[in-house]
Amino acid sequence: MKSINAYLMFNGNCREAFEFYQKCLGGQLRMMKYSDAPDNMCDKLPPGSADRIMHVGLLNGGALLMGSDVPAGTPFTAGDNFQIAVACDNSQQVDQFTTAMSQGGKLTMEPQETFWAHRFSMCADKFGNDWMFIHEKPMQGAS
Repeated sequence: MKSINAYLMFNGNCREAFEFYQKCLGGQLRMMKYSDAPDNMCDKLPPGSADRIMHVGLLNGGALLMGSDVPAGTPFTAGDNFQIAVACDNSQQVDQFTTAMSQGGKLTMEPQETFWAHRFSMCADKFGNDWMFIHEKPMQGAS
């Protein structure tokens, strides 16, 4: 396993929040809007989602804070707006951790390849905490 990081969710103000966090904490900010995604992914989302942030990372030394906006119209509850992101060494580790962590919980996204990851999955553990497991591909199109 490479790292475990907090992943914060926002309802349209992710850019504003992360620019504030950068001002407070320093570091390098990398951001991608939903409209930056390949394969017309944004066309499948509700109207108003294009300019929302699909993924952002604020890196300072070895510390990484990540986040995104939910698509427009998606239910959102402040206080329940975080996940624990685990950067895995390989795709097999994604599968292993997903299987273990989802026992007694709920698998919310089967392990699969995505345009941003060799392997990615999401689940809730038996205590109600949300987890993401990722074997990353290099980020493209980010600003």
